Amino acid sequence: MDVQLPPHEGAKLSVVDMHTGGEPLRVIVRGYPEVQGDTVLSKRRYLREHLDHLRRALMYEPRGHYDMYGALVVRSELAEAHLGVLFMHNEGYSTMCGHAVIALGRFAVDYGLVKEPRSPETAVNIHCPCGLVKAFVEYSEGKTGAVRFLSVPAFAFATDLTVTVKGFGDVMVDIGYGGAYYAFVDARRFGLDVSKSRTRDLVDAATAVTTAVKAQVDRSPTGSGVTARVALQYHKGLIQLNQSRTFKSGATGSQFRGKAVEETMCGDFKAVVVEVAGRAFYTGVSNFVQEPDDVLTHGFLLK
Repeated sequence: MDVQLPPHEGAKLSVVDMHTGGEPLRVIVRGYPEVQGDTVLSKRRYLREHLDHLRRALMYEPRGHYDMYGALVVRSELAEAHLGVLFMHNEGYSTMCGHAVIALGRFAVDYGLVKEPRSPETAVNIHCPCGLVKAFVEYSEGKTGAVRFLSVPAFAFATDLTVTVKGFGDVMVDIGYGGAYYAFVDARRFGLDVSKSRTRDLVDAATAVTTAVKAQVDRSPTGSGVTARVALQYHKGLIQLNQSRTFKSGATGSQFRGKAVEETMCGDFKAVVVEVAGRAFYTGVSNFVQEPDDVLTHGFLLK
């Protein structure tokens, strides 16, 4: 049945929804005022200080949910960048998001942010808050496919650290950087199996670790998480350059591939450039409104 919708008063926000391995991405295409700032980092600060109500409106219920992730495309100050991006989620703004980069690679080609796409791959330079990330999008006869990207330098920040986790005692963790910091712990320490245990049990264990070391568990293997894991494995001598590893989500079964492709330095740390590959898919296009008399217009959050 075709329904003619009546006009609505209030602010309108337009988005394109995607997912990468089950991890959501809401690309904001219309409705934000101009984001002030000369750099991507200054724009991120302006967003946090002046426009955070719009993040809550799109990430929180009733328009979003606890695990929603967002990306606002902005202009970059780097001449080689096709786009700049500001990442957002239920708690605020992040420096890097690998699953979002994979989705944004497809989006940039499909929505004309790259003017002349080429076969078999189109290069897309995405300026993230952590630095310039180079993505490569499969392209053939006007259609986009899988995406791979080269990370900013990734490194092992610390290994074999012992932290005290409430309810579990002393737990040994490794901390890696892949555009953001990640803490990794063996699930067996909690009596869990990533491929067999309930997602709820994994999340509860991760929440306990988060209190001590800001760790996380996600629906997909996560692109920046894969980057950090590959950097840790390379640091420990478990993999060599250009040796691929496949990382599988216990929650959805989705897979990312990662490999270290080049040695480099990041400050005083020996680092590697990591290539991560995966697929993103479109799930919808939405126009949201904010009616002026809606007391929940800025959203609410339920876990």
